[in-house]
Amino acid sequence: MWDCDWLNMTGQAEEPPACQDLQLGLSVLSLLCLVAGVPVGLCYNALLVLANLLSKSSMTMPDVYFVNMAVAGLVLGALAPVHLLSPPGSRWALWSVGHEVHIALLIPFNVSSLVTMYSTALLSLDHYIERALPRTYMASVYNTRHVCGFVWGGALLTSFSSLLFYICSHVSSRVLECAKMQNTEAADAILVFIGYAVPALAALYALVLLARIRREDTPLDQDAGRLEPSAHRLLVATVCTQFGLWTPHYLTLLGHTVLVSQGKPVDTHYLGLVHFAKDVSKFLAFSSSFVMPLLYRYMNKTFPSKLRRLMKKMHCGHRHCAQDHAGVQQVLT
Repeated sequence: MWDCDWLNMTGQAEEPPACQDLQLGLSVLSLLCLVAGVPVGLCYNALLVLANLLSKSSMTMPDVYFVNMAVAGLVLGALAPVHLLSPPGSRWALWSVGHEVHIALLIPFNVSSLVTMYSTALLSLDHYIERALPRTYMASVYNTRHVCGFVWGGALLTSFSSLLFYICSHVSSRVLECAKMQNTEAADAILVFIGYAVPALAALYALVLLARIRREDTPLDQDAGRLEPSAHRLLVATVCTQFGLWTPHYLTLLGHTVLVSQGKPVDTHYLGLVHFAKDVSKFLAFSSSFVMPLLYRYMNKTFPSKLRRLMKKMHCGHRHCAQDHAGVQQVLT
């Protein structure tokens, strides 16, 4: 499942003990993620989406962004088994660079990664607007839903432009339109800049502004219209977790792009290290699909009541359910 030939600096056929231990450890982690993490992520992401859609009247601005990230998490969770069973570094036919399946799987993966990064960045920016200008409805649920639609549209457009480079690097060079676009590193550079650098700067800027507001003691801090303190803790945890899990992936893309752009022959062992790092970083990226809904589950105070309401609705089925006024009131508050 995992390949660590870059550890074998002597060129011998036998793998060193360190390589065998590393392969075993990563294989165990991959299987645990496949058996436990992926099903839990798919389940909780689906529950997060359904519970919030069932309680639309009580959804807040952060809830809309988390629903958006949960949809992206469902896509990542569906793609995770293919990667975990055979990372690209193992040179399996389906994941070999240039293969049609590999190119096809890049489309939903890149779209989901862009949606995740931009949802996190916009969540932090809207959270700052909500705290700095309460009751202005600039960061309302209505506006956020439209913003999330633009995020998916922008992610599709960006992935399509990058996809052209991957396709043109695979088709025959006789195609005149693709003769000058046979460079997958250009696609990676686009994703690194648009998919990581821009949202990372936006999220960092929002966190700095939020930290500055929290140091100021103003009468607005007592405004009942502001988001509760737990929402701020959830925001900080979300930004740190998302960028912590996705940063290695984009750093390896950037490193590989810089390495290839130099135009010099690359040592086999060093190139193997880069491919291994890309496999591990993508494993971390996939793990965000089940880490984030668990984080939302245990840090959002209103989600358990929404979840109970969803379970009651599913238990009743097509039968008429008596309205639980106490539960509805708890969700609304």
